[in-house]
Amino acid sequence: MIPLRVDRVRAALQAVGVAAEIAEFPAGTRTAEDAARALGTTVAQIVKSLIFLADGRAILVLVSGSNRVDLGKLAAATGARTIVKADADAVRSATGFAIGGVPPVGHRRALPAFLDRDLLQYDLVYAAAGTPRAVFSITPEALLRASGAQAVDLREE
Repeated sequence: MIPLRVDRVRAALQAVGVAAEIAEFPAGTRTAEDAARALGTTVAQIVKSLIFLADGRAILVLVSGSNRVDLGKLAAATGARTIVKADADAVRSATGFAIGGVPPVGHRRALPAFLDRDLLQYDLVYAAAGTPRAVFSITPEALLRASGAQAVDLREE
């Protein structure tokens, strides 16, 4: 049985014209490393959907599983003075999803979104689909469109 959270992700993708096949892995895909291992791909092709608070406002940041977010670059991109990573309660409140399964789409409310340009080098990337066991593949261009994200350089050097 597919959890409702996965259906919400599928519906959000379909609403923007993306027909993604969502796969479930009983062993779990909670971390980028877990997902890469389950999919037989590189950690770099796993999309981490992270929630930060920019001057207290929740924002979505999509970054390669092999990268860390440069908070200074994120502050510059958002125009915020302070950037902090959201805690588990803030993530669930903003998105309706728990850490380990946060997808790039289908959130409780629309969030300003930023996609690290580093993801654009891949033909295909993989993102969480609402649970710590579900993922889907998508082209970076379709991910950009589906998430409404702005592509910016966010990778920590």
